[in-house]
Amino acid sequence: MSKKIAVLARDRQGEALRMSVGITLLDDTVDVYILDRKVEETEENEMNLEAMKDMEMKIFTNTKENPDFEYISTEDIARRLVDYDVVIPY
Repeated sequence: MSKKIAVLARDRQGEALRMSVGITLLDDTVDVYILDRKVEETEENEMNLEAMKDMEMKIFTNTKENPDFEYISTEDIARRLVDYDVVIPY
């Protein structure tokens, strides 16, 4: 049975984004939440974000510094997390 997974990327963004792409191989639904700061502009992050867009993964953020992602408030993120089977913080 498919699971619904949330990945919270705060401190270790590169690792969180890479892992998010990797766990899609399990055929689970993976949503990514970029928290509290702008995504670091590295080649690895750009490659992973491009892969996520190609796979039509949902990427959310609680900061307006990330205009390419859907903005939602921290409170709304907290309310959404109860709907996930697994929450992975980074």
